[in-house]
Amino acid sequence: MSDCCVRGFEWNGTPVGKETKLANLDSYVTGSSDKVAVLLIHDLFGWTFSNVRILADQYSREIDATVYVPDFFGGEVIEAEVVRDFTRLRQMDMSGFLARNSKATRESEIVACAHALRGKYERVAAVGFCFGGWAVFRLGATSYNPPLVDCISTAHPSMLDPDEIGNIGVPVQILAPEIDPMFSPELKETCNRVIPSKGVPYDYQYFPGVEHGFATRGYSDNRVEREAMVRGIGSVVSWFRYWLHVKEA
Repeated sequence: MSDCCVRGFEWNGTPVGKETKLANLDSYVTGSSDKVAVLLIHDLFGWTFSNVRILADQYSREIDATVYVPDFFGGEVIEAEVVRDFTRLRQMDMSGFLARNSKATRESEIVACAHALRGKYERVAAVGFCFGGWAVFRLGATSYNPPLVDCISTAHPSMLDPDEIGNIGVPVQILAPEIDPMFSPELKETCNRVIPSKGVPYDYQYFPGVEHGFATRGYSDNRVEREAMVRGIGSVVSWFRYWLHVKEA
């Protein structure tokens, strides 16, 4: 993981959802749909980060879905103050944190949450940010038949590898910032070369002038970042409304 994964800003606002359990994991849930669900897989700031909860609230309203944000870090939290005081990052054991929350450790929990939603709702989507990027690709893999989710979206994915890209089997959307060491030009090229060959609908959106983290930690007082955040939210909403509502109408 790069330093960019913990840079950013906290947004104003108060989450309106509640805490519950999903597949035995502590989770934030918001929305009241009994037919459509979205699994939101958080970035390094985890399930308690207010920005992620505020974003989940907006998705629930605009997509008309129940949105779940489970804790995929086993109760461990990177304090949100790090986005305001980046020097605090030096006090953290980031390599240990990532080792404790590796793909091998967390994939089974992520899959269990998707199974739980698939058993309860008619249509299910997954959206992942940073750490969540690799995870939504695995949920949308061809190895699941029937699919665990009906479509996926990711913004500035981290830890994504070519095999995960090549195994995608559901409609996929990518929100790609111009400046992103985690989602490198090489990985962007791989996505744009491989995914169209898989026969799945693909929506690749490029966001010039912004960095990794813009979709969950962008600075609302900066015009370029604010416009990117607004466009990013609208893109995910439109993508999910189509695949979760219009496509099945």
